[in-house]
Amino acid sequence: MNVEKIMVVGAGQMGSGIAQVCAIAGYEVLLNDLKQEFVERGLGVIAKNLSRQVEKGRMSAEEKQNVLDRLTISVDVNDAKDVDLVIEAAVENMEIKAKLFAQLDSITPEHVILASNTSSLPITEIAAATKRPEKVIGMHFMNPVPVMKLVEIIRGLATSDEVYEVIETMTKKLGKVPVEVNDFPGFVSNRILMPMINEAIYTLYEGVASKEAIDEVMKLGMNHPMGPLTLADFIGLDTCLYIMETLHEGFGDDKYRPCPLLRKYVKAGWLGRKTGRGFYEYE
Repeated sequence: MNVEKIMVVGAGQMGSGIAQVCAIAGYEVLLNDLKQEFVERGLGVIAKNLSRQVEKGRMSAEEKQNVLDRLTISVDVNDAKDVDLVIEAAVENMEIKAKLFAQLDSITPEHVILASNTSSLPITEIAAATKRPEKVIGMHFMNPVPVMKLVEIIRGLATSDEVYEVIETMTKKLGKVPVEVNDFPGFVSNRILMPMINEAIYTLYEGVASKEAIDEVMKLGMNHPMGPLTLADFIGLDTCLYIMETLHEGFGDDKYRPCPLLRKYVKAGWLGRKTGRGFYEYE
């Protein structure tokens, strides 16, 4: 089982980052999304990132062009019929992912591995939408993808050892560090991170301290590079809420209950950096 050509479905922040690191590693990459404007925007972000690398002397102009030449944009999911691996980085919604995986299962040849970049949804349930659950796996990249080294590789109930090994080897080729994780809500990263962020929001909600003080305690006292409320704004408060709801539903334990203040901000449309306002205000 050899991976040479990859389709990345979803050209947003995560998908374009995944496409970029795959193309840099020498893979042929199809960057796919629903609309031409989405894929063109994603490709534009990649080109901008690569130009920055050239300016810093980390990459030559020729290397940049070679990477861009390995990238092709696609607005037709049927293009997946010619690839060896699909990495899905679509919206974090089980219904959408299950529908997409069923569609990819019918389009792609038998040897193709179907991977999801989901940050919290069960791989076993996603795999159940296909007739090849042994070839379905989780590849949870961290944001921003070109910078962060970790990839959580999540085995579904039926994921084969061979598929795991192919994805582990490929992850190393991307210059990332693969960590094997079993299929539980939130995996490792978000099962630990999100309750910490949620507790920081409760600390603000209950008036224990100001947002600045909460972030300062975690930065200076715990040596975190950024405070949990700043990090929540960076991730997106809607994403934080969705993952907390997934944990709450998945475990049925009230320790994962999302803070009412988090719900209120999301309802107000204060989603963090992407909307210009979350716990902090942004230009």
